[in-house]
Parts: sequence; C-alpha cells; structure tokens
Amino acid sequence: MSLASLFAIVMLNLVGAASPGPDVVLVTRMATRSRRHAIATSIGTHVGATVWVSLTVFGAAAILTTFPQALGIIQVVGGAWLMIMGQSTVRGGLMTRKYPPKDLAELEAQLGSPWRSFRRGLATNLSNPKIVIFLAALVAPALPPEPSVGTALLVIASLVFSSLLLFLTMSTLVSTRRVRQALLRSSWLIDVLAGTFFVIAGLVLIIHGGLG
Repeated sequence: MSLASLFAIVMLNLVGAASPGPDVVLVTRMATRSRRHAIATSIGTHVGATVWVSLTVFGAAAILTTFPQALGIIQVVGGAWLMIMGQSTVRGGLMTRKYPPKDLAELEAQLGSPWRSFRRGLATNLSNPKIVIFLAALVAPALPPEPSVGTALLVIASLVFSSLLLFLTMSTLVSTRRVRQALLRSSWLIDVLAGTFFVIAGLVLIIHGGLG
C-alpha cells in the first residue's frame, strides 16, 4: 500500500468523521460543559471506532454486508440505545431549565464521572454499524488483496489516531472557559436539541434496520 493511498483514505476518513453525526453531536455537547468529559467521550467513541475499523481491515466486516439481517439487528438495537439516551438528555435539559446551574462547576457535576462519559461515547459509536459500510467502500479498494499484519495495523492506527486527534482538537476548542461561560444559560437548550437529534438518529437506524 502506497503512502499516497494511505494519505488519501485518512483524509477521506477525516471528512466523514467531521460530518454531523451522533459522535460529533455528543462530543460537542460534552465540550460545552466540561473539557475532561469531552476528552473522555472522544476516547470512548474511538475505542468503538477501533472495533469497526479493525473488522473492516481484517475482512470480518464482510460478514455484516453478506448477512444484512445481522446488520439490521445491530441497527435496531443501536437505534433503541440512541433513542433512550436522547430521551434522557431531553429530560435532563428540561430539568436544567427548571433548576439552572449556578456556575460551570455545578454544570459539569451533572455529567457524573469521566468514566461514565467514556462509556457513553463507546456505546454511541458502537450503536451505528453503518460506519462499516462507509469504511468498506473507503478502505477495501486501497488495500492489497491479502494485506500483511503490519499493513493492516498501520491502516487501523492511521485512521483511528487521526480521527481521535480531530476530536480532541474539537473538544479543546469548544471547551474553553469563555465558550462554556457564554453557553451556561443555554445549556438546557443544547441538551434538548442534542437529545432530539439522538432520538431522530435512533429512529432512522431502527427504520433502516427493520427494512433491511
């Protein structure tokens, strides 16, 4: 595999990673409340991404594309998770509107531990197996028919760490104290909008999974 091909798929993967989706919305929402929670969430999403990328590079993702019923089941389960998380986020936002936090420390405390944010990021990423289809179309044509273990690991590391760097940069930029302070009074609205997005995204996954 040439460096030019590797660079090309990394750039395309970054475009896909930066596109609005559950991962981006979740990390952005966390960053408006807490930098450390946004970072924990970013790491969680990329542990999940490592699973999908590894399945794709090592060819196991073909199982999901060969048996669409399996992909459909994962989509339905993942969609249900997103809808539950979305409803919880909306309820939390409405509660925050009723009882607004006094300061940034209280707003961050509402998130719980960073470990909880990590788990939420991991679950959110794993809830959407459609990333496999995107990766299969992106990575498979650039790989040799039987890539060596070294080549496979290089591709996995390049895709995961470049995307993680993008998310960490986004987390750092959005979570500055000035930005968080400016959004303090709007935190409830951010939660309601993010939760609504998760509910809609989950419903779309369930519909696609059921029709598949």
